[in-house]
Amino acid sequence: MNILSIFGAAQGAVAQGLLWGIMTLGVYLTFRILNIADMTCDGSFALGGSTCAILVTKGMNPLLAVFISFLTGLIAGFATGIMHTKLKIHEILAGILSMIALYSINIRIMGRSNTPLLGVDTVMTKMQDQFGITPNIASFIVGVIFGIALIILLYWFMGTELGSCLRATGNNEKMVRAMGVDTDKMKLMGLMLSNGLIAISGALVAQQQGYGDVGMGTGAIVIGLASIILGESIFAWFNKRFSFYVTLLSILLGSVVYRLIIAIVLQLGLKSSDLKLLTAIIVVIALAIPVMKHKIAPKKALAK
Repeated sequence: MNILSIFGAAQGAVAQGLLWGIMTLGVYLTFRILNIADMTCDGSFALGGSTCAILVTKGMNPLLAVFISFLTGLIAGFATGIMHTKLKIHEILAGILSMIALYSINIRIMGRSNTPLLGVDTVMTKMQDQFGITPNIASFIVGVIFGIALIILLYWFMGTELGSCLRATGNNEKMVRAMGVDTDKMKLMGLMLSNGLIAISGALVAQQQGYGDVGMGTGAIVIGLASIILGESIFAWFNKRFSFYVTLLSILLGSVVYRLIIAIVLQLGLKSSDLKLLTAIIVVIALAIPVMKHKIAPKKALAK
């Protein structure tokens, strides 16, 4: 086992984990706050990457391309929200329909299934040229800047009246509706914001890996859920004792931990084709930890 190779892989994993962590924040909005399993994630992640890739190759400023990708993510979330709230299609089915439709839309956007960014200026390459740093360091800095900025914005938004209504909708929809809040609008807004963040992540990942691809979002929902559960399990002590922004930060760090686990296991000799199995195992273990703690606690109390 080569320690240097593991260290190098860990550097890339941390940078990649921060960029994918933005996607995890989007999944957290629907999965934990709204209590909705939104399957649009896989499609909106690739939508952000595809949109950003084609815009950057046309000469657009990479940061502006990320913002436009965010807008396309809002549209994707709006489509899912309309199907769920107005057409009364089940949330999971509405997300699946959007995800399927986005596959064809992404090919339409790029004109093909893959758009390389070789020789094109991206946020990462501009930072490398300006400061003379490595690609991993540039990706790390971009991930930290975007991640912290979005956590601050989400923390502020969730403290507003609108954000409080959004959180209350996921916690007790009937009570919120009885208080005169339009829960359909809250769900629509939550789905739009979630997929907008996911599209930002897709745009940044496309710039980091050097291409946009229609399949780049495959399995994103599972990766997001694994990262959320890891973050909640590892940083549970902090989440219980500190403010909501610590919870958001733990979700971002959960994505980093997930990527580190994947990188280390691959360096130890696991085949890349086994990653889906490893992800499933990680999710099962992380979900089982709180259950086991709950079962063990009464026994410890009885023993005392």
